[in-house]
This record gives sequence, C-alpha cells and structure tokens, in this order.
Amino acid sequence: MSQPAAIEVVDVSKRFGPRWAVARLTFTLATGRALLLTGHNGSGKTTLLRMLATATFPTAGHIRLFGQETRAERAALRDEVALLSHASFLYEDLSAEQNLTLVARLRGVPQAKAAVAALLDKVGLTTRSDSPARHFSAGMRKRLAIARLLLKRPKLALLDEPFGELDPAGIRQMEALIRELKDGGTGVVLATHLVEQGQSLTDERLHLENGRAVGAQA
Repeated sequence: MSQPAAIEVVDVSKRFGPRWAVARLTFTLATGRALLLTGHNGSGKTTLLRMLATATFPTAGHIRLFGQETRAERAALRDEVALLSHASFLYEDLSAEQNLTLVARLRGVPQAKAAVAALLDKVGLTTRSDSPARHFSAGMRKRLAIARLLLKRPKLALLDEPFGELDPAGIRQMEALIRELKDGGTGVVLATHLVEQGQSLTDERLHLENGRAVGAQA
C-alpha cells in the first residue's frame, strides 16, 4: 500500500476581507520530497505556509497532510509539522540552552541535555548557550529557531525565508541543515527569494502570483 502524500492541496482559497490571498490552488507533494515555493512579496507564500502549519484554515477547499484533514486533525498534525517563520517565537528571557531544553522536555526527547548540546554546536551557538535570547542578533535568533525545529523532528518542515538575516557563512550552514532534514526523510517546503539556493535543495518548484499557481516544475 502506497504512502499518503505529505501534502495534498485541493482547490484551496483563502480570503482576508475582500482580498483573496490564495485562489483555487491545487498541488501534491509526495512524502520525503522538497518543494521550492517562489513568488513576489504578497503572492500568497506565507499564507499558504500558515495554512499548511494549521495556524489558519482555507476559506474554501481542503488540505490534507499525510492523509489527514488539517481542520479535523489539527492537534495531531501539529506534532508532525514545524514552521520556521519570520517571527522566531523564542522565550526572550530564557537562554539558548533553556529555550531548547524546554522544547525537549515538552516533547519527551531522550537524553535531552546531550541532544540540546549537540544542536547548539550544530548551529554555532555553543559559546552563547547561556545568553538570553533577547540579546541575540537577528541571524542568531534564526539559527536558534532552526535548532528548535530540528529538535522537534518533524515529518514536514515549512521554512519561510530561512536565509533571511544570515551572513554567507550562515546561509551555507542553513543549506546544510536543510539537506540534513531532507536526507532524514523529512518533507520540506522552502519559501525563498534566493531561487538559486532553493533549487539546489529541492525537487520541485511552485511559483505563485496573486495567490495563484502560475508555474510548477520538477
């Protein structure tokens, strides 16, 4: 029996007041595949990612993740899906280590202390592990947020402009982390304006204009 698709979007539209942010969108992403999501600002990329993350729901149409309807199975799916967004949602007064330790405990991660230490090293924050998140630069906050996502071990990772605020070394590091997710079998949706980097990390592409799909390529 074949696996259900990681993402199945069927005739999805999303309206905010009189404006349609996403309109009549349909696409499928197989389990373990990576999708590059492109489009100008305001094209609907972030709205689509938020719907995939179950942070909001379509006005019309259906979204299924791993065969489960997002509206009906929201609580269960939130354990399988992780969103890296423009807002880091870090606990500002907690240190980098404490931010990750809290997530590890909530998720019952085995050997949490070692797992947290390894992730801080992986994202280059070991020397700042005791510093409160509110003292971090935008790039450091982005690295801590991706470490938190990795700690969650999602089946589907939704990455909204993950290269933003990163210097060239940080971009290379982020590329390596995205490859690690994909190589580990995690499905990835990568929204970025850096098309060249995105294409090197993904299998398929979906381009949005005014909330509509205008091009897709393998």
